[in-house]
Amino acid sequence: MTQPHAHGMLDVGDGQQIYWETYGNPDGTPAVVLHGGPGSGCSPGWLSPFDLSRYRVVLLDQRGCGRSRPHVADPTVDLATNTTDHLIADIERLRTHLAVDRWLVLGASWGSTLGLAYAQRHPERVSALVLFSVVTTTRREVEWVTRDMGRIFPAEWARFRDGVPAADRDGNLADAYARLLHDDDPAVRERAAVDWCAWEDTHVATVPGHRPDSQFADPVFRMAFARLVTHYWRHAAFLPDGELLRGAARLAGIPGVLVHGRLDVSSPADIPWQVAQAWPDARLELVEAAGHGAGHGVAERVRAALDGFAGRP
Repeated sequence: MTQPHAHGMLDVGDGQQIYWETYGNPDGTPAVVLHGGPGSGCSPGWLSPFDLSRYRVVLLDQRGCGRSRPHVADPTVDLATNTTDHLIADIERLRTHLAVDRWLVLGASWGSTLGLAYAQRHPERVSALVLFSVVTTTRREVEWVTRDMGRIFPAEWARFRDGVPAADRDGNLADAYARLLHDDDPAVRERAAVDWCAWEDTHVATVPGHRPDSQFADPVFRMAFARLVTHYWRHAAFLPDGELLRGAARLAGIPGVLVHGRLDVSSPADIPWQVAQAWPDARLELVEAAGHGAGHGVAERVRAALDGFAGRP
């Protein structure tokens, strides 16, 4: 297995320590990976699309998850300093710490939202973007995935809806689950985490052969993931609605590739299409047989895009 040539914990303030590690060629094209979730954490599997002889790849666990500390599976950990603005500042602090001038950003799912937000805030620090399973985490997208997807998985969605008190079932379900995940009773918190992650595993299952995410069997991972996803979704990524589309013009001059599965119904293809329309240097690649994630041809398109950007100054 490939070993990191450097790793560490970076103090980013607010009592937060961010875990990071670097792989590949120390003199290669710098790239940073922004994982999904929020709360999934980074793993060496993210290295697979990179030619490590040509890239210096930086992996990090975003605040509160993976090997970063404090870990939000602990119910006493406050989420007040875990917002998109905080994550963007963490990325910049890590870039400075590693003495990187500009880097390519690879992000997927939630990581695509974070990648777009980071690049629009710091365009001078981004050489290119490769994003797949593209989302912008607007209120409409959250409503779609927590409610409208019930038209495709009705029985599973009914169980998801019924996991919250009856008085909350017609409201914001991310908000309702977030309240349960902060309940004083650990049994209530655990039930909410199980129910939330069961729905997460369901709404992405739109292609043959989908396999459940084994990480959800880990109660620590499950709790952190559920707490962070509901936290970000209930606040629509802490961004003014539509900001990432309105701000896409700030990416002019930065090349990008957006790879998205045509069968990704939980994140419909109109989202990356709208981003590509607003971003003059982006190319959208729709993969006909793919859903949400890197399978069914998405990984190959991502790898080809990264190969095309290797060596870019």
